[in-house]
Amino acid sequence: MKRSGHGRRCDETMATIVLILLLAGLILLYSTSAYNGRVKFHDAWYYVKKQGFATLIGLAGMAVVSRIDYHRWAVLAVPGYLAAVALSVAVMLFGDEYNGSKRWLSLGPFSFQPSEFAKVAVIIFLAWLISRCAGRPDQFRRQMLTLVPVLPIAGLVGASNLSTAVIILGIAAALIFVSTPKFAPFIWMGCAGAAFMALFLALESYRLERLAVWLAPEKYEKGYQTLQGLYAIGSGGIFGRGLGNSVQKLGFLPEAQNDMIFSIICEELGLVGAGLVILLFFLLIWRFFVTAVRAPDLFGALIAAGAMAHLMIQVILNIAVVTNSIPNTGITLPFISYGGTSVVFLLLEIGVVLNVSGLVE
Repeated sequence: MKRSGHGRRCDETMATIVLILLLAGLILLYSTSAYNGRVKFHDAWYYVKKQGFATLIGLAGMAVVSRIDYHRWAVLAVPGYLAAVALSVAVMLFGDEYNGSKRWLSLGPFSFQPSEFAKVAVIIFLAWLISRCAGRPDQFRRQMLTLVPVLPIAGLVGASNLSTAVIILGIAAALIFVSTPKFAPFIWMGCAGAAFMALFLALESYRLERLAVWLAPEKYEKGYQTLQGLYAIGSGGIFGRGLGNSVQKLGFLPEAQNDMIFSIICEELGLVGAGLVILLFFLLIWRFFVTAVRAPDLFGALIAAGAMAHLMIQVILNIAVVTNSIPNTGITLPFISYGGTSVVFLLLEIGVVLNVSGLVE
């Protein structure tokens, strides 16, 4: 293996976009969270300081991981998958509950969401598993069977975090799709996925309630957050009220710095500012696509494709929830919403993709 001129350019472009997103994210997070920080913690910088600390850890990890040959992660594919399953079980048994969701594990003064680790572990595991099937006569059947080990972890994570389960299943479907020339079976896969989601929603009454709130948020108390988010989006207009001038973040939109931060972006920066944020995500996803197409081997291509699917699905889900295009699923906007675990593991994932992008045969 050696580094090529193109690989270096791809490294620099991808890394630059990530740094711009991180910097923009911290600025937008401060603008959104300063009021809540003052009210709850008497510190306007509270959320930014915690997010900044996690960002520094993530950047250091990304720098280290980007220099490790990605083929070495194949050895850890199965242990990583098993660790993700074990951590998901631990969350169900010993997890901490915040705002009605049990998603966190505490280790002394630190807490993290194992579901974020599960996303990265699934990408590495499936990339390794699918690449082992390449070239075999029964390749497609084996690839379809790779969905089997994904279902337990999706079920465990989905018990408390439906949105992450959807992302994990989406990553699996995307990796199988890009690694096979057959298209027709994916119609049946989509139908099976829809049936699974319908059954999953029907098992718990609160999930069906979310559907009702989505269809008519004005009729339910739990639709308050959705309505306030839509008010924020509508009041922003084309150019917005100006950075820092949001009204909805002043106690009207609950936890604005988390899942609903995109609505505050729309309010303060308008359609133009929101469009620029979406453009940055599009450029990063495009770099993932270029890396996948030009990867040295199938394993590297699948890692880049998995990261691309992860980021794309999460961005689409978050914006769809904020605009009430789909029911509320509690998903964060990558790099921008408050959440240290998400930032750390996203940056580690990007570090692996950076290593793929910088190598050619």
